[in-house]
Amino acid sequence: MHIAIAGNIGSGKTTLTKMLAKRYGWTPRFEPVDNNPYLSDFYADMKRWSFNLQVYFLNKRFKEVVEISKCKDTIIQDRTIFEDARIFAPNLHGQGLMSDRDFDNYSDLFDLMMSLVKLPELMIYIRSTIPNLIAQIAKRGREYEQSIRIDYLQGLNDRYEEWIAGYKGNLIIVDGDTTKFESDPHDFQKITDMIDAKLYGLFPLSE
Repeated sequence: MHIAIAGNIGSGKTTLTKMLAKRYGWTPRFEPVDNNPYLSDFYADMKRWSFNLQVYFLNKRFKEVVEISKCKDTIIQDRTIFEDARIFAPNLHGQGLMSDRDFDNYSDLFDLMMSLVKLPELMIYIRSTIPNLIAQIAKRGREYEQSIRIDYLQGLNDRYEEWIAGYKGNLIIVDGDTTKFESDPHDFQKITDMIDAKLYGLFPLSE
């Protein structure tokens, strides 16, 4: 089974992935960030490196999807191939940070991959406002993220909402501003109750 967690930069995807993997005994798959050879260059010069970065992510994510499809374990994935193609690349193109030529090339490659990919059994979307994202990004202190532009984050948020509004698969939405799943066990249980109801048809006996 394939469970995926979606959300903007700083929304808490990795934290929730770790917590759910531990809670259910699922195998986690994390976003390839620390070893990404393009990320620092991208944040320093988005227009120059946007295509390179997105193709790198697309390649890694497609390999993951193929591996997940062959795996007998339940996999919980931190960010998905759909976000790269439906949110990050279109946002870069829309802001003039990826050329028409590069975006068309990227989109053709993604469409080919999608002919071989199915939706996960459950998508968990963490919805967060820009102030909350900024606070979380500052808190974790990754140097290359400190130069992220607010308009870039806002553009991503807008596209996330557009994507989720039309998402056709099994979906749970978590309010990342008010649901403090990392520090509040009751808030975390709210999420696991929703997961149990979606995947197993189970509901809590009491609040």
